[in-house]
Amino acid sequence: MKKVAVIYWSGSGNTEEMANLIAKGATEEGAEVKVLLVSDATLEDVKDADVVALGSPAMGDEVIEEGEMEPFVESISGVITGKPVGLFGSYGWGSGEWMVSWVARMNDYGANVIEEGLIVNEFPQGEEADKCVEYGKKIVK
Repeated sequence: MKKVAVIYWSGSGNTEEMANLIAKGATEEGAEVKVLLVSDATLEDVKDADVVALGSPAMGDEVIEEGEMEPFVESISGVITGKPVGLFGSYGWGSGEWMVSWVARMNDYGANVIEEGLIVNEFPQGEEADKCVEYGKKIVK
């Protein structure tokens, strides 16, 4: 059974909902899933997981959240090499450039980024909610 850590930051609840839907999909695939706010996550949570899913909404000038998520992502740069990583987040404006940059950064760290991340405009519902569940299944496979 694969261990999956879903670690996220959410301001309005959109990315939190994505995290829960991704966790649902991973659980349906038989994974043991731990869902954590980034403020509660540790380096050990990343090390112990077979797969890590990281979530942040687009902030400011299309960057990940800078107060908690940014320092956490930097802190795991030395332990993420070779690990499957899913990236996800919500946005309300822009083109998704923050996700493109985040994927490139994680690739530079040596992570095995799954697809090109998953982005959802605002709150995931309907087809977008289904995409989150499917992404959760994909990260386990």
